[in-house]
Amino acid sequence: MAGPRILVTGMSGLIGGALRQRLEGRYALRALNRRELAGVECHRGDIADLDQIQPAFRDVEIVVHLAAAAGGGVPWERIHRDNLVGTYHVFEAARRAGVRRVIFASSGATVTGYELEEPYAALVGGKYDGLTTWPMLTHETPVRPAALYGVSKVYGEALGRQYADEHGLSVLSIRIGRVKAEDRPTTPRDFSVWLSQRDVVQILERAIEAPAALRHGIFFAVSDNRWSYRDLEHARRVLGFAPQDRAEDHR
Repeated sequence: MAGPRILVTGMSGLIGGALRQRLEGRYALRALNRRELAGVECHRGDIADLDQIQPAFRDVEIVVHLAAAAGGGVPWERIHRDNLVGTYHVFEAARRAGVRRVIFASSGATVTGYELEEPYAALVGGKYDGLTTWPMLTHETPVRPAALYGVSKVYGEALGRQYADEHGLSVLSIRIGRVKAEDRPTTPRDFSVWLSQRDVVQILERAIEAPAALRHGIFFAVSDNRWSYRDLEHARRVLGFAPQDRAEDHR
């Protein structure tokens, strides 16, 4: 295989599985996972243990870091262990191994606090009467997490910025929208923040293939949703992201 060796943390998850299907046979893949995965090179380890995971990073050029304790109701102990300590360990293991790029699975939860105010509250509530335009949130909008999970993703983005500046690691943070097992919107809020499995895999692949000179970046990722408030122009321009799906097609 001509492409770089890619390490994917959390490959057994929903997004990790979709990414594996897309990349398998085109890149040399390795999983870093707590449990064994059949049919792929797999290093079993817990990201909370730096020494345990370090061997997984040998001879790897790109890391896609998906493993996390996800969701607004996750207790602090798990967020601290997996999303703070674990994310630091992934960046540090990548640095020690000479990895070229880390793609960090951030989240739209970094800005969901804006949904407490109009017009964003109306957008996520499915109350569209009178809504024609609204200010889009961009990668330069101040963060506003609504839960500790979002706070942990802000931390991961800041950590990535520091590793890019101090250690020369290329770090691309993707603020992933709502990816669902059903692969379709099922709630009013989904019509604003939904991200199809096809589109999330596309933006991760674009980040993998981005020029080596791209040292750092933060990008929103949702599908081409009529009622989205998260800007995609930055991801379109810098990464070439072109979402193929629309929440409205599932009305």
